[in-house]
Amino acid sequence: MDTIRVNIDKEQNVISVYNNGKGIPIEIHKEEGIYVPELIFGHLLTSSNYNDDEKKVTGGRNGYGAKLTNIFSTEFIVETANKGIKKKYHQVFKNNMSITEKPKITSYSKDEYTKITFKPDLSKFNLTELTDDIISLLQKRVYDLAGCVKGIKVFLNNNRISIKCFKDYALKYITSINSNEEYSSSKPFMQHEVVSDRWELAVAASHDGQFQQVSFVNSIATTKGGTHVNHVLDQLINKITETVKKNKEVKDAKLKPHTVKNHLWIFINCLIENPSFDSQTKETLTLRQSSFGSKCNFSDNFTNKVTELKKTDGAKKSKVTTIDKLSDAKNAGTRKSAECTLILTEGDSAKTLAVAGLSSVGRDNYGVFPLKGKLLNVREASTTQILKNEEIQSIKKILGLQHDKTYTSAKDLRYGHLMIMTDQDHDGSHIKGLIINFLDHFYPSLMKIPGFLKEFITPIVRCTNTRTKRKLSFFTLPEYENWKKVNDDGKGWDIKYYKGLGTSSPAEAKEYFAAINLHMKPFREVQEGERELIDMAFNNIRSIPSMLDGLKPGQRKVLFGCFKRKLNKEIKVIQLAGYVSEHSAYHHGEASLHSTIITMANNFIGSNNLNLLEPSGQFGSRIQGGKDSASARYINTRLNPLTRLVFSPHDDGLLNYLNDDGSSIEPEW
Repeated sequence: MDTIRVNIDKEQNVISVYNNGKGIPIEIHKEEGIYVPELIFGHLLTSSNYNDDEKKVTGGRNGYGAKLTNIFSTEFIVETANKGIKKKYHQVFKNNMSITEKPKITSYSKDEYTKITFKPDLSKFNLTELTDDIISLLQKRVYDLAGCVKGIKVFLNNNRISIKCFKDYALKYITSINSNEEYSSSKPFMQHEVVSDRWELAVAASHDGQFQQVSFVNSIATTKGGTHVNHVLDQLINKITETVKKNKEVKDAKLKPHTVKNHLWIFINCLIENPSFDSQTKETLTLRQSSFGSKCNFSDNFTNKVTELKKTDGAKKSKVTTIDKLSDAKNAGTRKSAECTLILTEGDSAKTLAVAGLSSVGRDNYGVFPLKGKLLNVREASTTQILKNEEIQSIKKILGLQHDKTYTSAKDLRYGHLMIMTDQDHDGSHIKGLIINFLDHFYPSLMKIPGFLKEFITPIVRCTNTRTKRKLSFFTLPEYENWKKVNDDGKGWDIKYYKGLGTSSPAEAKEYFAAINLHMKPFREVQEGERELIDMAFNNIRSIPSMLDGLKPGQRKVLFGCFKRKLNKEIKVIQLAGYVSEHSAYHHGEASLHSTIITMANNFIGSNNLNLLEPSGQFGSRIQGGKDSASARYINTRLNPLTRLVFSPHDDGLLNYLNDDGSSIEPEW
């Protein structure tokens, strides 16, 4: 046999399957007294594959499949030709195999073949026609056939399927996910090996961070895997882990089996002796590995190549569908990708603002992706932390970044520009810095491309003339203060401070984007010596206490709140956090503030030289460094009596108090 033909006619509700292999014997069965083709297709429990002592690598055992097809059809036609006796056999079954017409046997002198034609009984499946989903499933099985059966030409509706081997078949899966119909800058990364005459294997990187498998046992699609997949996977994980451990560059990556597994997409085509499955649908192989009749002993060279899989790489493709909250530009990943700009925003509310503003310029060339907060400092992070960081992996996929690639232009990316849109405050500046740090650390060549990196600036203060309604926008506080000095301290103007992007309305967002050239500022390409400055800024331990008062910014806000409240009586930590947040413009999460207060009250050995707050309740122990504290709503605190001896109230009037949106908050130090 070298040819299989499958035809699916939706309009006529007819399916036919043809192969040009040796025909079925056209003869009367000695024991049953009927023709062999009728016995095979028209009578239950007539298979010849029951003997488990005989080692076979076929799929079916009991012969149910063909008979059930007949039973669930309104018409079922068997044709077979035998060249040796020069005869052709034709028989029709009707009404769910309840009617068996007499076979027609005629003279025949051409090539042998067998063909089954049937009309599914749609009423049995509550259908009125073959649905598109069912047809797609049937077509998928024809493609499976082309991939897993060696040395045959497969035709679907008289068109030959281009798949010629299992490697081609696996590549179809990968290219459907990773390639772009219009443009692809690189071939899909996959490793393939014909291990033996019974085992063939291909491995690629999983596309969504979850383990995937496509496998066949004796040409049966085991969609849920089974013991054959575990047999290959266990070996692969062990060998990959051993190889990675020897690599000095990633020696800090403490790989766990499930971590490796989640990065793999494996394709298996194997022959198993007398396979057993979980059900008639044969989705899961249950046979023990010791009974396979063979082992999949792939080469060390194959393992070494698999370890080179670049799981987190992106690719230039027109659609990225697996990333939550991404609003993709229509032209991203196409021939017009160089004109596209990806906007990274500080949070969901900023994304909403950006999307509202894009109505002024259109969505064709602008995409938006919100960051959850501050990006991971990749210079301080381990390989495992970076691999597990969803935001970094998402950015790589959205932009189409490829590891270790040197970029001379942005033409190989899904977006030609990256624009940062954050609040105009210290946190916003820090986020900008962390994004620059990420690019400089992994993709320094991008920092040399003119106009690739940009920022979107929004006003910090907007002034509206009460008489003429003229509006002025100021993007820095010094600029605003200088204007006030020469404009009668702003008299006759309504002054509005913008604490963050969330302060701006959708209408104002449209104004910003309508004047996008005013708000979009490109970063100058990196100059000599500047990379060292970036490294110095992010390759050390930040959040260092001030040498003047020994406090970090968050601690200073807590202490200021305690002094303002004259906290000499106990209150719950959760109440103090609320007070501090209100009176010191604390812009981070409540959990972070709770942690800061609890840490300031720790008095076990190894915590504080002087605990500025008193612990009342379970504030944690030396065993877990304070992480074993009770919930903030159950524990109380107050000022330590010694605190006001260190920070004298007589100094309060001499301090330089900061200003936030017109309100006086904690001192500079």
